[in-house]
Amino acid sequence: MNDRLLSLLGICRRAGRLVIGADPVKEAIDTRKALLVICACDISQNTEKKIRTIVEAKGDVEYHIINRTKDELSLSLGKTCAVLAVIDKGFADKLSELINAEQ
Repeated sequence: MNDRLLSLLGICRRAGRLVIGADPVKEAIDTRKALLVICACDISQNTEKKIRTIVEAKGDVEYHIINRTKDELSLSLGKTCAVLAVIDKGFADKLSELINAEQ
């Protein structure tokens, strides 16, 4: 795998600092554990709208839709997912840096 973003997400998951799935991400946002929320580019509009609404209501969570599909995310994480939250400041800062550099 040559994709730095996906590689770092895999490391983050193995470190236990990643929340995967819409409902667990919503809970992480509500409990203020989520620092960065990432969605796949092919996430369903309904799910994306629900997550974005919660993120906007909290106001202190960074939110990105990345240029990676659900399949690409799932392959790098070993688990099917379209939305995830990072709960570690170091990982969140580095991932945010990589995402912003791509855009």
